[in-house]
Amino acid sequence: MKTNNEFQLQGRIVDLVNMEIYSGTLVVGEGKIQSIRREPVDSEVYIMPGLIDAHVHIESSMLIPSEFARLAVVHGTVATVSDPHEIGNVLGVKGINYMIENGKKVPFKFFFGASSCVPATGFETAGATIGPDEIDALLQHPEIKYLSEMMNYPGVLFQDKEVMQKLAIARKHNKPVDGHAPGLMGKDVETYIKAGISTDHECFTMEEALEKIKYGMKIQIREGSAAKNFDALIGLLDDHADMVLFCSDDKHPNDLVEGHINAMVKRAIALGHDPLKVLRSCVLNPVEHYRLEVGLLRAGDPADLIVVDDLNSFQVLKTFVDGLLVAENGQTLIRSVEAETPNAFVAAKVRAGQLAVKSNGSMIRVIEALEGQLITQTLVLEPGLSDGKMVSDTGRDILKMVVYNRYQPSAPAIGFIRNFGLKHGAMASTVAHDSHNVIAVGVSDQDIADAMNMLVESKGGISVTGPGIRQVLPLPVAGLMSNGDGYTVASAYEHIDQLVKSLGSQLHAPFMTLSFMALLVIPQLKLSDKGLFDGKTFAFTSLEV
Repeated sequence: MKTNNEFQLQGRIVDLVNMEIYSGTLVVGEGKIQSIRREPVDSEVYIMPGLIDAHVHIESSMLIPSEFARLAVVHGTVATVSDPHEIGNVLGVKGINYMIENGKKVPFKFFFGASSCVPATGFETAGATIGPDEIDALLQHPEIKYLSEMMNYPGVLFQDKEVMQKLAIARKHNKPVDGHAPGLMGKDVETYIKAGISTDHECFTMEEALEKIKYGMKIQIREGSAAKNFDALIGLLDDHADMVLFCSDDKHPNDLVEGHINAMVKRAIALGHDPLKVLRSCVLNPVEHYRLEVGLLRAGDPADLIVVDDLNSFQVLKTFVDGLLVAENGQTLIRSVEAETPNAFVAAKVRAGQLAVKSNGSMIRVIEALEGQLITQTLVLEPGLSDGKMVSDTGRDILKMVVYNRYQPSAPAIGFIRNFGLKHGAMASTVAHDSHNVIAVGVSDQDIADAMNMLVESKGGISVTGPGIRQVLPLPVAGLMSNGDGYTVASAYEHIDQLVKSLGSQLHAPFMTLSFMALLVIPQLKLSDKGLFDGKTFAFTSLEV
C-alpha cells in the first residue's frame, strides 16, 4: 500500500458542504487535508469525498470485513454503516465484536450498529439473544454508532416492553435508530416514526417513501443483489435530496467485484439528476445523520477522498482513506489479513425420508418469490402429488422448500415455493435471514437432502446438486462468511450461481433470493425452522388450506 507523508492533488474539487464545484489544489499531510486552494489548474479530474454505503450487512457479501474493504475501495467506497445482525443472530455479541476487530485491521471506516432484533422474532430459532443489557453495553462503544434496524415494527406499534426499552436506551446514548417497516403507511407509520426511528431502507413505492418523509423519516434508496428499489425511488432526489441516503443492504461478492455505491451514483447522474444532490445523498447525508468520522473534503478533515475521471463515466482512479492510497486504477492496495473462524453449527445430516409430507387432499399455501423484492405473495394451489405425498411439480414451477434448525436437534420444516425455476437438482444455504438456519429448495427429496448434507459436512456455506453436479462453497465464519481472498470467493460464488441457473433458475440472484425466504419480518408468506409463517397476521399458518 502506498503512503505519502504529504502530497498534492489538483482538479475540480467537489464541495458538498457548500454545494459547489471549483478548480483547485488540495494538500494532504499526516492523514488530513492541510489546505485547499481555489486556483486554475491543468487537470480535469474530479476530487470528492469518498462514498458511503448507508446501510449494509457485510456478512451478505460472504466476506469478512477486511476482505469486503479490499473490494469496496476499488469503487470509491471509504466507509459503511453496517448492521452486524447476521453474525449477531449466530454468535451474539461475540460475533459483533469479531466484526469490529477484524474491520480495524485494514484502512477502511466500518461503523457498526447494535443489533436490535436478535432473534428477529420469537417464531424461529437463532443462535443467540441480544437483550436490553447487551444493547446498553454495545451503545457505549465509540465504534457503535446507532441502534440497528428495528424490524419488529409490530412490537413498536403495540409498545412491546423490551422493544420500547431498547429504543429508550438508544435515546439515552443519543444515537439514532434505523428502521425496517416495509409497506407501513398511515397512522401506523406515524406511530412507528414517533417512537424515534429515523430511517428506512425497505420502501418499494414512491407513495410509501413520501408518506414516511412527511413524518420526518430519511429514506435509504437500496440497490442490492436481490432487492432493487433504485428505479422506484430515485425521483426523491428532485425535491427531497436532504432526506435521501444510498445503500446496498445486501451485496453478494460477485456483484461487489463489479460495483458498489458508485454504480448508483453513475446511474442517477445519467438520468439527469444534479451530481451534487446525488453525491450529497451518499456522502454528506450519512455523515451528518450518523455523526461519522469521515472527511467531507474540508481543511482539517480526514483525507477520505476519491479521484474520478469525470461525472459521467464516474471511473474511480484513486481512493484514499486517512490519506493512504488504498486503491488505484481498479486495483486494491489493501492486503488480506489472517482471521479466525468462529461458528455455531450442530445440525446432523438429514435423510430424504424426513422430507416427505403426506397430503390430505387439500389445497396448499405456496410462497411466491418475486424478482428484485424481499416481499413475497401467497398463492393457494393444488400440490404436486406422488403416492399420496406432496412433491415438487416442475411443470408448474412449484418446488419443495425446507428450513432446518442448525443450532439444536429438530425436524425439518417444509413448505412449497414458486418462481425458483429449477428443473433438476437442489440448492441450499446457511445464509438464511435472519436466524441463518439451513434453507433449501429442490426438485426431489433426495436432491434437497444431498444439498443440505453438503452444508452439514462443511458446517455452513452454499451448495448445489444436480445431474453431474455436486458443488459447495464453505463459509466457515459463522456459516456466513469466508475468511479467504475476496476475489477468489467472488469467483467461486459466480461459478456456483451459474450452476444453479444451468438447472433452470431464471432469478438474477437465486441464492440471495433464497436467503430471504425465511425472513419472517418481511411479508407475506415465509418459512422458518418452526413452520410456515404469515407476515400479515404475524402468526404461523398451516401448509394445507
